[in-house]
Amino acid sequence: MTGPTVLIAGASIAGPALAHWLARYGAQVTVVERAPALRPGGQAVDARGVAREVIRRMGLDEAVRAARTETAGARIVDEDGTVVQSFSAEDDGGDGFIADIEILRGDLSRVLHDATHARVEYVFGDRITALEQDGDGVDVTFEHRAVDRFDLVIGADGLHSSLRALAFGPHEEHIRRLGHTVAFFTVPNEFGLDRWLIDCITPDRTAGLRPIRDATLGMALFSFASPEPGTDRRDLAAQKGLLRERMEGMGWLTPRILEHLDAADDFYLDEVAQVVMDRWSTGRVALLGDAAFCSSPMSGQGTSLALLGAYVLAGELAAADWDPAVIERAINGIDLPDYEEAIPDVR
Repeated sequence: MTGPTVLIAGASIAGPALAHWLARYGAQVTVVERAPALRPGGQAVDARGVAREVIRRMGLDEAVRAARTETAGARIVDEDGTVVQSFSAEDDGGDGFIADIEILRGDLSRVLHDATHARVEYVFGDRITALEQDGDGVDVTFEHRAVDRFDLVIGADGLHSSLRALAFGPHEEHIRRLGHTVAFFTVPNEFGLDRWLIDCITPDRTAGLRPIRDATLGMALFSFASPEPGTDRRDLAAQKGLLRERMEGMGWLTPRILEHLDAADDFYLDEVAQVVMDRWSTGRVALLGDAAFCSSPMSGQGTSLALLGAYVLAGELAAADWDPAVIERAINGIDLPDYEEAIPDVR
């Protein structure tokens, strides 16, 4: 007897993690990703607490640790470059300001993909455009490939989930904007970075540099207050212009870092927001990870929740003989963050 067919939208972290567990339990899994390939780089993400145990149970502890940023700690500086506070990666047993497992989002995505691609079908450069479900399955229309039918469809396609919009209503109905914007991109390491993250923090904006495994490079990070989204997410030139405008006049190394903005091919800018849902499934369609319960990048909990959520959801589905009625119970069983406490730094 063949297992159920499951379609997952999104190949970042929650999607491949869920694919791992579903395939282990016997499901036939397809992951569709609108990007043409795995997206490299990205911000550093953390695996904290029970999520580290999930990684171990996946058999990926060694691979994940081999790809860590190996950040030794963080220094907070003022606009003159004077250190005003520092934190070690060893603080709080590896669950402090710097986590024991800290890895670039793209590197963790690659580890998860490499561990699953032999058992899971990955489809890049395509997306879901329509869903029609009945009591037995979901008919899925894609932008490029032929219509197909699946037993379950899971949206793990992030804060701006297109599957969430298709199945649960417009984006604006589920987004709580927090009045901040974040941006990051790779820069040459001409700043003497040596395993220490450096943040220059002012009341309404932040500039920072983060070391990565390639010592010749670093990751530039910025955040600034923005009551409303400043630009179209798809207009990179406008986004870069917005970043320059909002960081104008900031001290420390900010002007030197921004000199590398035009050359950056991995530039990313987005609003800081939460996803607030009163349910995470409708029939045979469900959400996971940031698409379902994004608590904001400022919380540092997104990756851990994605890994834990994938583990719990797959286990509950398999134990219930793939009955979609258990999805709500499964996600409700995850220790989701208090949304009001997840964002103390952006109020």
